[in-house]
Amino acid sequence: MLDYASLAAVAAVAREGSFEKAAAALGVTPSAVSQRVKGLEERVGAILLTRGVPCRPTDIGAKLCAHVEQVRLLESEVVHDLPGLAGPAPGPPTIRVAVNADSVSTWFPQAAALFAEQTGAMLDLVVEDEAHTADRLRSGEVIAAVTADPAPVPGCKTYPLGALDYVAVASPAFMARFFPDGVDARSLETAPILRFDRRDQLQARWAREAWDVRIRPPTHWTPSTPGMLDMTLAGLGWATTPVVLAQPHLASGRLVELPPRLRIAVTLYWQRTRLTARLLDQLTQAVRSTGADALARIDAVEGRAGGTAGSTGNG
Repeated sequence: MLDYASLAAVAAVAREGSFEKAAAALGVTPSAVSQRVKGLEERVGAILLTRGVPCRPTDIGAKLCAHVEQVRLLESEVVHDLPGLAGPAPGPPTIRVAVNADSVSTWFPQAAALFAEQTGAMLDLVVEDEAHTADRLRSGEVIAAVTADPAPVPGCKTYPLGALDYVAVASPAFMARFFPDGVDARSLETAPILRFDRRDQLQARWAREAWDVRIRPPTHWTPSTPGMLDMTLAGLGWATTPVVLAQPHLASGRLVELPPRLRIAVTLYWQRTRLTARLLDQLTQAVRSTGADALARIDAVEGRAGGTAGSTGNG
């Protein structure tokens, strides 16, 4: 039989990042958490958590954490139907989901609000590059993900959502300083850019598709979608920004679109475990319906220039 008190301790440390924070979340002492984790590791015969800042689950630990999350979700279904089993103040259930930063800053909050209004449940968002959110699903850290990876994760269902459109922009002052003679392949090699992180290749993709040039310019690293937009407005570099965020600034003249005005798209998918659970079904419905309204149709994207599916985006 699985020791669910010990499993819950492992999952709490993996989720919270430390034994102290896990203890606070569980309402026990750090010593109790440590004893439960150590005892389970001895019974399993394997290390379940790497001790560090933050603590992270090992491969085996991640599988056990995934099991705990799924059990909690199923328990919430039973409690919903039989509230007398819940005991004192169980609190609302929580679903852990991986989402890319650009979706969190654009269309996903509407899906989350719809889901919360319908269910009263909580979301625990893990923000990750859309090309790597599926890895969080594979490891068991989350039970659903917004991803640019169409390859099915074993044990999961995949639903196309649509495409998030991006535009290359800069401030008028930046354009005057770094592109005085206009944008071309040579000037793109020296004009500073903004990148979300080391995996963000969207600016490089735009330069390659728009000007057939591979660039390695000076780079400002800004791991925040609103932060990248603010840095662009301040004239620190040019960047590819979701069209919906850039549009008001383009209309006001605070931003300028880089020629040849090529817009590119990142196709997004929703992947979720095949676990039969009412809350997960409702979240899936909210994400799919919101995505259908907010994102570009995939067939339209595939029919225009620059609409390559599955390309790495800003975050």
